Amino acid sequence: MIAPYDHEALWIKAKLFINRAMDDDDSRSFDEQALWASLALELLAKAALSRVSPLLIAEPTEDGTNILIASGLIDGDARFTSVKAKTLFTRCQKSFKPFSLTEAAKITNARNDYLHGAGIGFLALPPDAWWPRYWAQASILISALDQEIGDFVGSDREDIVAAHLSQNSKNIEHRTEALIERARQRLSQYRNGTLPAKIAAEWSPGLDLTASLDHRTVETCPACDSAGVLEGDTVSDTDFRYSQYREEDYEVEVTITVDSDYFSCPTCHLTLNGYELLAQAGLPETFETEGDPSDFYEAEYGND
Repeated sequence: MIAPYDHEALWIKAKLFINRAMDDDDSRSFDEQALWASLALELLAKAALSRVSPLLIAEPTEDGTNILIASGLIDGDARFTSVKAKTLFTRCQKSFKPFSLTEAAKITNARNDYLHGAGIGFLALPPDAWWPRYWAQASILISALDQEIGDFVGSDREDIVAAHLSQNSKNIEHRTEALIERARQRLSQYRNGTLPAKIAAEWSPGLDLTASLDHRTVETCPACDSAGVLEGDTVSDTDFRYSQYREEDYEVEVTITVDSDYFSCPTCHLTLNGYELLAQAGLPETFETEGDPSDFYEAEYGND
């Protein structure tokens, strides 16, 4: 009997679903293709995490059944339940950079709307815009499984995926360029007094455009070279430093490394939301800042 958390079985099922998704347009409508593809993405996330450890996809319960099954301590007729899609994608974002929770959640939300709601779901984006964004995320999980695109879709469909990935790269490049150029233009118009009245009424230097994420640092704006704010929520590394100031007393300082998620500039109003835009603009993938030792004390020293 195949274990429900077996990463190879999850990979095979994901391949089955993506091949249904990539059937000829004449046999399946786009919304049906996108539905199968969204299911394949969730299976890829499960497979990639479970390959590291089945415990990463086990839904915690009070009696610990799922954890015990995933650890191999119990078997039989016990039913295994995996964590929700959002949890899977959150863990993938932290584990398999540059996988994006935001982009994956858009796919899942559209699927849920398509299945359970009255909205238009996948039809919010045309296929030629949807597929490049989809494959940008799926390809990261395929790499995390030490597989190739051809292993997933078959050699005869590999060129189709390559074309979508190429288009996504161009979209990111063009969007980043457009955002930076617009910020430069607006700042130039403001300084020259040529901003349209409606825009000028809402535009002024010093406006706080930050996203209120947990951590931040100052970073040079790629549009105007002023001081902007780079933010992030996810701490990927910690560095503790200890200094003794009495015989048995120590002072602890901690420097944390944070994954970059958002940038804003109060001078030119440039905002870049998401890893891909930040990377394309040449901003750092991570930044260091001072952390609060109490936030990490239990994890670092606790023995419970």
